[in-house]
Amino acid sequence: MLERVQLREVWEVARNIKAFRFDKKLDFTPGQFIMTWLPGKGEKPFSLADRDLIVVKKVGKFTTELFKLEEGDYIWIRGPYGNGFSPVEGRVALVAGGIGIPPIYALAKHGNLEEKILIYGARSKDELALLDIENYVNEVIITTDDGSQGIKGFPTDILEKRKEEFTQVYACGPEVMLKKVLEIMNYERVQISAERYMKCGIGVCGSCALGPYLVCRDGPVFTGEQLKNTEFGQYSRLPDGRKVKI
Repeated sequence: MLERVQLREVWEVARNIKAFRFDKKLDFTPGQFIMTWLPGKGEKPFSLADRDLIVVKKVGKFTTELFKLEEGDYIWIRGPYGNGFSPVEGRVALVAGGIGIPPIYALAKHGNLEEKILIYGARSKDELALLDIENYVNEVIITTDDGSQGIKGFPTDILEKRKEEFTQVYACGPEVMLKKVLEIMNYERVQISAERYMKCGIGVCGSCALGPYLVCRDGPVFTGEQLKNTEFGQYSRLPDGRKVKI
């Protein structure tokens, strides 16, 4: 059921990325998402970055309208939905690419993990949406495609060199990156947050099908074992359900 919430804070995090903090604190597991509705504009899913926070990149009509909102304005939400990350003991890697940072931030802050190494990459330094995640991890490694901050390259370059250190890898970001993470880890000791076009958010419409799974109901967090031998990393789906090659 939709609930109206008021925006308490709206601020720019990085280029074309804003954070929206609302006036209701939700009980959630890091990795879960909410559906966000704007009157006359539609509804979209966003991973929770905190109990009262979503972080959004402007990429289309809905997010363009969302970016027009200011403190004091209202949005309508429902959820949280889906399943979240499962904690594992020991040293873990938190791997994020681009706007994949929100569920990773939530995991760093609320995930009840022992030792957390963040490996975060973006195209350039002005697209890094770090928030204050350094306060919740033991080490931060930054990569940028153009070398404008941190190490020039990709998060997967770092993971490949250090994979034996980690009891578990948690990842969210572009599907091409996530596919590489799965391959590096041989689909073992890894949990990823997947994305598919989503309408209902509750497992009814089937628009977010991923192999035998529905991302909204069975995900968005999946283990490597679950995604092995599925279309993940090869095909996505358009709003009408047609498969398209990634």
